[in-house]
Amino acid sequence: VWCLCVRSAADLRVSVNSLRQNGAVAADGDLQSKTQALANQRGAVVEEVSAGRGVIHFRLNRPILAQKLLEQLCSEPDGFGVKSELLRHLQGGRTLVEFSSPNIAKKFHAGHLRSTIIGNFIANLKKALGNEVIRVNYLGDWGMQFGKSSVTFVKLEESICLLCGCGLQVYVQVNREAECDESVRSAAAEFFRRLERGEDQALALWRQFREITVDEYKRIYQRLGVHFDHYSGEAFHQHQTQNVLDELMTRGLLKTTEKGTAVVDLSGAGDLSSYATLVRSDGTSLYITRDVAAALDRKQRFGFDEMIYVTDKSQTVHFRQLFHILLAMGHQWAERCVHVAFGLVQGISTRRGEVVFLEDVLEEARSRMLNNMRQSSTSKELEEPEQTAERVGISALIVQDFRGPLMSDYKFDWDKVLQAQGDTGVFLQYTHARLCSLLRRHARETYSCCDVSPLVDSRSVSVLQHLLRYDEVLLQSANELQPRHLVNFLLTLSHLVAVAHRELPVKGSSAAVAQARLCLFSAVRSVLANGMRILGITPVEKM
Repeated sequence: VWCLCVRSAADLRVSVNSLRQNGAVAADGDLQSKTQALANQRGAVVEEVSAGRGVIHFRLNRPILAQKLLEQLCSEPDGFGVKSELLRHLQGGRTLVEFSSPNIAKKFHAGHLRSTIIGNFIANLKKALGNEVIRVNYLGDWGMQFGKSSVTFVKLEESICLLCGCGLQVYVQVNREAECDESVRSAAAEFFRRLERGEDQALALWRQFREITVDEYKRIYQRLGVHFDHYSGEAFHQHQTQNVLDELMTRGLLKTTEKGTAVVDLSGAGDLSSYATLVRSDGTSLYITRDVAAALDRKQRFGFDEMIYVTDKSQTVHFRQLFHILLAMGHQWAERCVHVAFGLVQGISTRRGEVVFLEDVLEEARSRMLNNMRQSSTSKELEEPEQTAERVGISALIVQDFRGPLMSDYKFDWDKVLQAQGDTGVFLQYTHARLCSLLRRHARETYSCCDVSPLVDSRSVSVLQHLLRYDEVLLQSANELQPRHLVNFLLTLSHLVAVAHRELPVKGSSAAVAQARLCLFSAVRSVLANGMRILGITPVEKM
């Protein structure tokens, strides 16, 4: 609700009508009288208040604003914003976030990048706000697709080198065959039935597939700076599905159709106009059956207060059905289960062609960024240029992904993603590295909690005013589970401090002015780094 005022006489203004809509003030009563009453409430930072037509104009006491804000940042930089009174009602509780969730027996597909980085952001945000967070990777390690994978390697007598190029080509080849070869489809279905019956040979092959795939995924997660507290999968909950079906049957919720499938009626009218299938006609379970079992098991095991699923928007109906079934079973906590959906990325490609695997994307980002850094006249000699290029490249991927609403599809463009100027992850990293360089050059000077009275110029005040919004942005991000608010805040902060850095020199200024400006730049660097870490970005100090 706060915004910069266009009048030179005021620093900020607030619309009383927007306060009404947000519930900050009562909706009844005369708007103008409320405006005047609010205008009469003045804090220490506010120097002058005037009431307009439904709008309150504020002039700030700039020295006090700088002092109070920078004192907070100096005394507890990691707590700034996240421990605000505005966020107090959000703190506490246990949050379970399920994200990434690739399929075993396949190399890590680029399509899982969005789920991985969005889920990581949500987990980081919840943790920063004081929640206990459980990060779960729910692997696609069961079902008909695994039957196809197994038939692939059994049929061609391949070893389990599924992660090498030849093995993957075989996988693609046999899946193409399955589209037009009924025998391959039948063999896959039979193998899956053997798995569900618990046959030793089938289970042994499944364990080999799972182990080697998870090891490979962990290596890629390490590159992304992502970790999980718990690796689970559909297979873990397979033996629990019968209990789910028994309970549904007892409650009278499970119906058998003419085709022999077992379904739950979601219509509300009992006419099966809308339903979810839980068992196929051949008696094997489906994905949603195992999801119900997984949700029940997690509630018992982890005792979460909220559970967040992060998947693409094609699964929206699936999760609507899942939550409906859980509520029908009498589990009111399902109301605190949320599906965060996202759109598709179009046109990711490398110099070798269309991208299929995530590791190709990471290699391309590092390679392009390293090339850009070598060509840049501003790049410094780095001890580990490839590691820096990788971190900056991953930052670029994350910011590109997070700039818009998650539900939107977007077209990927390498040139835009890796631009050093503009609203990019490269610009965020460059700003942070530049501030680190400035602070290193003046490391011998004392500037912590110094006299900040010189920070009354318009450039300093614009930066300080923007820093004031940090807790508000975190609140909006937490309420909507959308990273774009934080991304836009950090990009604007970077643009503001770039101008301040240019117009407010440290070198050549008096000791008092230099120390005050260093204090301001140090505060910005701290907030920038904290915000980047919430997004899942590792800040670089040299670039």
